[in-house]
Amino acid sequence: MLEMKVNSGFNLLELLVTLTIVGILAAIGVPSFNVLIENQRIRSASNDLIASLNFARSEAITKNTAVTMTQVTGGWVNGWTVSTAGGTVQNADGFGGVAVAASTTTFQYNSDGRTTSAVTFSLVPSSGNSGRAKCVTVSLSGKPTSESGEC
Repeated sequence: MLEMKVNSGFNLLELLVTLTIVGILAAIGVPSFNVLIENQRIRSASNDLIASLNFARSEAITKNTAVTMTQVTGGWVNGWTVSTAGGTVQNADGFGGVAVAASTTTFQYNSDGRTTSAVTFSLVPSSGNSGRAKCVTVSLSGKPTSESGEC
């Protein structure tokens, strides 16, 4: 009696077809993934900045003293420090993949939580796509807000 041997697995042609289909699907999905990463970087940078602004304002009110936010060497994109007359109370790291422009290099919260001048931060992806930009503003009342789009 003859036995038929059944091959398990797949042949080279099936492998090439599968890899081609996977490559096509990856090529379609990668640009969408890049957009997702860019949006998340901008959102994260905006949230970090607002968190530090709220912290600085809270410290000014709580300690009843002036609190200063200053960009580190190289600009806001490289980070900032929050300090009082007693020294630095917070250091923040910069952002990767995000360009930050601000209307000032340093500003101050007074002991009542208000600022001495309004401040605007423009956060744009390093790709330059202004459609994904965020604008963080600090009004004279000291409250930070964030809006989508350019400043």
